[in-house]
Amino acid sequence: MDNSRPTAKAAAWMVASVLLILLMSVSGRIITRELDVFQAMEMRSVIAFFLLLPLVYREGGIRAMRTRILPRHIGRNVAHYAGQYAWLMGLTLIPLAQLISIEFTAPIWAAFLAAIFLNEQLTWRKGVVILFGLAGVALIVRPGVAPLNPGHLIALGAAAAFAISFISTKALTRSDSATKIIFWMLVIQSIIGIAPALNVWLWPSASTWPWIFLFAFAGSFAHFCMAKALALADATVVMPMDYLRVPLSALIGYLLYAEAINGFTAVGAGLIVVGNLFNLQRPNAKEIESTPS
Repeated sequence: MDNSRPTAKAAAWMVASVLLILLMSVSGRIITRELDVFQAMEMRSVIAFFLLLPLVYREGGIRAMRTRILPRHIGRNVAHYAGQYAWLMGLTLIPLAQLISIEFTAPIWAAFLAAIFLNEQLTWRKGVVILFGLAGVALIVRPGVAPLNPGHLIALGAAAAFAISFISTKALTRSDSATKIIFWMLVIQSIIGIAPALNVWLWPSASTWPWIFLFAFAGSFAHFCMAKALALADATVVMPMDYLRVPLSALIGYLLYAEAINGFTAVGAGLIVVGNLFNLQRPNAKEIESTPS
């Protein structure tokens, strides 16, 4: 059987995922110049809920979205909501390439959390990921050498929160589909965010609305595309393409925002990516599951 066709399709889905996440980054920065982060997140969740409905009805409608593990969905989305808020705050404070690079340290915190709460073994391969990741962050942040930017700490907080979300999602996917997980994410986060969003509500200008819809669409369907890619090919084939976000975000930051990339950031990002790629070579790497977010 020719495996080239499924692999090519997987690559196409993954390219779509990467481009959507980058579009979410650009549109998110534009939105948060005018609107508070809480409002941006609430509008994303509400709009994305309606965008998701065709997939929901394809799987049997609202009734098919019933779940027996609602408390786990709530716990997962409290952590993910915090991570999203920190990520968007970081987007307004530090260069895009630094934010994306620090985001990729999430596997470090996930390894720690899995060892603590799931009793997973902290293997030598995971140790390599942790060491490379910590070294990469140290080069990007350079504590004690460069002035401390709160955005770096906020980005690290986002990565830690995403790690909690990853661990939770791994358990959720054992019984619920990706569509169901995204459905409950949008419902729960809409409920969580409505009070803080109303407290800072400002009606968007006409020029901002297209970016709001792009933000909602890109943020919701980027991980759907990733899930489709992983259904067609192994994670060892698909996931390395996700790291294209690091150089592409640097290019976007340079072209759109005149954000220069220094050597420390480049080397630090490289260490984080190399550590994660090394981790993907472990024997059970093909079992990696995507995380809707």
